Amino acid sequence: MLHRMAAPRVRAEPEPLAEPPLPIGAPLPGAWPAAPAAEPSPDGLERRSRRGKRLSVIAPAYNEQDVLAFFFVRMERVLNACAVDWEIVCVNDGSRDNTLAVLLHERARNPRIKVIDLSRNFGKEVALSAGMDAATGDMVLPIDVDLQDPPEVIPEFIARWEAGYDVVYGLRASREQDSLTKRVSAKGFYRLFNLLSDIDMPSDAGDFRLMDRSVVEVLKALPERNRFMKGLFAWVGFRQVGVAFERPQRAAGKTSWRYWKLWNFALDGLTAFSTVPLRLWTYVGGATALAAFSYAGYLVARTLLSGRDVPGYASLMVAVLMGLGLQMLALGIIGEYLGRIFQEVKHRPLYVTRRSYGLDEDG
Repeated sequence: MLHRMAAPRVRAEPEPLAEPPLPIGAPLPGAWPAAPAAEPSPDGLERRSRRGKRLSVIAPAYNEQDVLAFFFVRMERVLNACAVDWEIVCVNDGSRDNTLAVLLHERARNPRIKVIDLSRNFGKEVALSAGMDAATGDMVLPIDVDLQDPPEVIPEFIARWEAGYDVVYGLRASREQDSLTKRVSAKGFYRLFNLLSDIDMPSDAGDFRLMDRSVVEVLKALPERNRFMKGLFAWVGFRQVGVAFERPQRAAGKTSWRYWKLWNFALDGLTAFSTVPLRLWTYVGGATALAAFSYAGYLVARTLLSGRDVPGYASLMVAVLMGLGLQMLALGIIGEYLGRIFQEVKHRPLYVTRRSYGLDEDG
């Protein structure tokens, strides 16, 4: 490190001041008054202001024609009361019903509603990514159009963003509306995910959250095509806080999520954020080999000492079938990772847009 030598001090007689000196911190004559410094929030974070900011709402939709009218009524009522500029970026994820027609009808009524029409059904995770690519707001908020994510929570999200948080996520206060099977499986998945991965994903948190623009830019830069958004939201870090809310029933229509689809979704999440299943089978293989060698040594020693033959066919078949089952299970786990590597190395585009409406316009 370079250090500058202090210049020799020269003592000079002070000259008389034509005017009295200005107090420390006072503005110079003719200068604009200094902007007030942002007051710290109770959590020690620097406050923000929503004034002049834009909120982008991302709303993926797949076969949601029955609920869209209810969604826009409630959403626009809340957004108009938030004192921010706003836009709603709707992503039609290859719907087979009249979802696109309803979205275009709503856009004709309100030009702040933008529409992205994907060429086919790419899945909700990809639809969210398409919406984030198109969003222009200083704040970005993904939300389900079925109104199970209540828009009335958005003002609290914005208040927490103003308090200095970069991500404000919704937390389900209870799961009383879910079936017992879904409650148990969801609780087990979150525990298993946090146990196996090196990130801490909040339990009972979905995609419903408000993110600062800096967070969205990081998410847009992530290259993977197997996108488990809940995990990515947790992986990026930043200053995050949860807001609890009661999750109601769907306003209309039926969910497209089935248990088999949820199972595959869980596998995507675990394999995208953890290699523990692969490492586990290293230990299982080592333990199995050690047990096999130990048992083989025992049989040889017993035969040499007592002269008895190796006992029969049944125990041999059990050992062979058990070993075969373990091998097939291990190969299946390896195949899950290998299949995802295959998808990544092809470098296909994440999604294909058939047409977009309103994205080239301002407002």
